Amino acid sequence: MRGIELTPEHPIADLVEIGERVEESGFDALFASCHYNNRDPFVVLDRVAAATDDLLVGPGVANPYESHPVSLASRVATLDETSDGRAVCGLGAGDRSTLRNLGFDRDKPLRRVLETMKVSQKLWAGERVDHDGTFRATDAGLNYEVGEDGEGDIPVYVGAQGPHMIRMSAKHADGVLVNASHPDDFAWADEQVEKGLAERPASRGDREAFDFAAFASVSVAEDADAAREAARPPVAFIAGGAAPPVLDRHGIDHARAEEIGEAIESGDFSTAFEAVTPGMIDAFCIAGTPDAAAEKISGVLEYADSFVAGSPLGPDPKRAVSLVAEACDRATRE
Repeated sequence: MRGIELTPEHPIADLVEIGERVEESGFDALFASCHYNNRDPFVVLDRVAAATDDLLVGPGVANPYESHPVSLASRVATLDETSDGRAVCGLGAGDRSTLRNLGFDRDKPLRRVLETMKVSQKLWAGERVDHDGTFRATDAGLNYEVGEDGEGDIPVYVGAQGPHMIRMSAKHADGVLVNASHPDDFAWADEQVEKGLAERPASRGDREAFDFAAFASVSVAEDADAAREAARPPVAFIAGGAAPPVLDRHGIDHARAEEIGEAIESGDFSTAFEAVTPGMIDAFCIAGTPDAAAEKISGVLEYADSFVAGSPLGPDPKRAVSLVAEACDRATRE
């Protein structure tokens, strides 16, 4: 799979135009990020699906805290219907600071994601569900069939960064979206994937049935400096929420990362973005010209099966789609 992640911060008409360019540029899938302060991702995905023919569409990634997992399963199933079976479900624990702003405790994230996936699969298959775990559902079911045959075979990709979530994904999901951008992180993630695959039930299929996908922040432009400058916002969010082992892997100062995280939580985004260092951009974003991006994507694909280019794409997102496609083409040829 080769995909693009859109952040619904632009007018929907512009996002649909980008979606059309994504398909025209040879990508297989489009994910829409899910944050309350942007436009509704499912509305965006429905409009993109209507404007395209073969593009897979899905949330990238939805969290099962803001929406009850049963309601979330129904939203994904509805998208599958309106897109003529092209839905893919990106599911993850969500951004801790954003959820805290809404009053949600991101309690037991691994169990919550796993239970949501399992319950969703039962609902899509037409089963009625009783569940009492990190959430409750009593005699829950969907009043419509999912998929042409009613079996509701919607692929589930789990968004993951930590070792336990990655291993759980490899054991239970159709794929994992590893949120990282540096080859060193994917070398480490590959070890976690292999551990999870060693415990994968035969009913879930073998290694070939699992897609280890890079879900990387990318910023590409002909002007390398402009590309790197556009990378500051997503890199700030990544650095501010990065676990200590990740910071250590890239030699990033913990105190500086903590300051960025605190600025983001308080809503002082300009301070957070200005505090991003060149080393953080190198660690947490594939940023630069198409040639430079191709080299780094090639390094990532030494470990990952698939590549999804995430926010910001570049200083000009519409133009960036074709530049990212160019970089991916070069990376796979080398």
